[in-house]
Amino acid sequence: MTEHGAQTGQPEDGDDDSPYSLAWLGLREPADARARAAELVEPLRNLLPDANPVVIRDLGCGSGSMGRWLAGQLPGPQHWMLYDREPGLLDHARDHLPRTAADGSPVSVRTRECDLTRLTADDLAGASLVTASALLDLLTLAEVERLVTACVDAGSPALLTLSVLGEVEFSPADPLDAEIAAAFNAHQRRGTGAQQLLGPDAVQATAEAFRRCGAEVRVRPSPWRLGPAEADLTARWLRGWVAAAVEQRPELAVPAAGYLERRLAAATAGRLRVVVGHADLLATS
Repeated sequence: MTEHGAQTGQPEDGDDDSPYSLAWLGLREPADARARAAELVEPLRNLLPDANPVVIRDLGCGSGSMGRWLAGQLPGPQHWMLYDREPGLLDHARDHLPRTAADGSPVSVRTRECDLTRLTADDLAGASLVTASALLDLLTLAEVERLVTACVDAGSPALLTLSVLGEVEFSPADPLDAEIAAAFNAHQRRGTGAQQLLGPDAVQATAEAFRRCGAEVRVRPSPWRLGPAEADLTARWLRGWVAAAVEQRPELAVPAAGYLERRLAAATAGRLRVVVGHADLLATS
């Protein structure tokens, strides 16, 4: 798993369009950084132990954007352990993480290639903080519950950011907005039974799982706000968002093609604004 694009509909065919490509992750990183709930950083600082260094385990680190956003906001020596299934992304993340903390203390980095759905409390032992970005909505309920149990049993707070909510607002509106959005959300919940992905239900399911374990949970909105300055990101997101909707409901292919053409033209002309709903979650035992 990784800091991905699938939760917002990023297409998966082709190197540059892959949710694991540096091109896509680099394009979305500024929007991610603006969206993250900065108000959770202060309570997080107060929760971190007086360890030397603080050990942060970043699950599905992707290109390392969480570390680039957070490391410089936390004081004291830090050791980041980056987990992902893509070795090329791990190498990039390791090489591009900050090397100093908020107060100039050193930041060190290690990487581990692994399947995040199999992590246990033993794997997270010694963590001062567990983080992840754009991960929860790719998990099943059982996988979320396993992750929550691992964090709680390891005694680590968790900062889990940029999880999709299934909420998209367009300005100006289009008659097909709601139908495409519904098809996309159904695609995000694909699978059946125990294998069904949580998609837009992930934040609520994760919060409930932490609370059942006795954790305190804070949830804050972290929406992408895309306007004329983000036209390239909007266009890439739109193509993937519509493609996922059509994959879920092939009968939408013809109207969706016209819809996408209209939306891309508006984005190129600087006339389209989009709010893509996400949420950040901070859980503490």
